[in-house]
Amino acid sequence: MKEKIHPDYHKITVTMTDGTSFETRSTWGKEGATMRLDIDPKTHPAWTGVRQTIDRGGRVQRFKDRFGSGAGTKSSGKPAAAAPATAAKGAAKKK
Repeated sequence: MKEKIHPDYHKITVTMTDGTSFETRSTWGKEGATMRLDIDPKTHPAWTGVRQTIDRGGRVQRFKDRFGSGAGTKSSGKPAAAAPATAAKGAAKKK
C-alpha cells in the first residue's frame, strides 16, 4: 500500500435520535467526536416497515382534478360552437 494516502481511521461516538449512543470506528470527524443522527433505523420508515400511503386516485381522476371535470370526456366530433349556430340558422329560416 502507498504511504500517507489513506484517511485517519479513529473512534467516534454516534448518538441516535432517541438519545442512545454507541462507539464505532470511522473516518468522519476527529478522534472522540460525536455524530448526532437526524434519522436512524429506529425511526425511519425504510427500516421500520411502517409506510404512509396516500390514495391519489387513478390517472384519469388526477387529469380531471388538474384540468377540470369536463376534461377527458369524449365529444361527438362536432365543435361545441357549431350546435348553437345550427339552431340559430333553423330559427332564421322559419321567420
